[in-house]
Amino acid sequence: MMIWDAHCHLSGVPGRTPDERMQQLIGYADRMGIERLCVFMGMTWSYDPSPEDMRRQNDDVLAALENWHDRAFGFVYLNPNHVEASLAELDRCVRDGPMVGVKLWVARHCNTLELDPIVARATALKAPVLQHTYIKATGNLPGESTPMELAELARRHPEAVLICAHTGADWEVGIRALRGCKNVSVDLCGFDPTAGVTEMAVRELGAERVLYGSDAGSRSFASQLGKVLGADIPASARKLILGENFKRLLMPILRQKGVRL
Repeated sequence: MMIWDAHCHLSGVPGRTPDERMQQLIGYADRMGIERLCVFMGMTWSYDPSPEDMRRQNDDVLAALENWHDRAFGFVYLNPNHVEASLAELDRCVRDGPMVGVKLWVARHCNTLELDPIVARATALKAPVLQHTYIKATGNLPGESTPMELAELARRHPEAVLICAHTGADWEVGIRALRGCKNVSVDLCGFDPTAGVTEMAVRELGAERVLYGSDAGSRSFASQLGKVLGADIPASARKLILGENFKRLLMPILRQKGVRL
């Protein structure tokens, strides 16, 4: 069964260079039968990167991809607190480079207007936008987004392809918040395997809007695969979640770039 991991990082992985860390990730992925990885953010990361730090982190990912274009994709890491610098990075890494999507983290809430030009440019380039979301009992970080805020962004940009990272972690709330947003898929990564999460996502959103991701190297491929492989869902839904959905989301930009799979 084809497995594409929609959510990986260079941080938390052994290695002195981006290429060494990618070699480690590919080695772990091979043991689990994972065909392709999507990687974003640098060897060391920051919550609110300056334009210079943002560029450095994206350079790390570009270096990591250099020898692994047959196994890995990259998403450009952007910071909506620096809109012009983010648009320049989007052009450098996606329009003019090998990356195929956008990663947004915790610098600014995703329902704010500063995200609009970034999402609009990504949509024009056919690049999916993966937005970190969490709902924490102890309180979110100052700029950390929730699925409810992502729903606001999705309604402003109905043509955008958006991915709700972590399904908000409090997945029962996150899934319900996004039911009406047909342009938003959810990824299952990052929180501990919990009975019922995949079943609820399939039931409420449809299997076509659910993606497997690991959050490696802070999480293991195996524990996150368990959310899908252990779920009480049809085999056809499992096949979609493990790889076919993410491949479908990427195909428009891959075709535009002339990538053959």
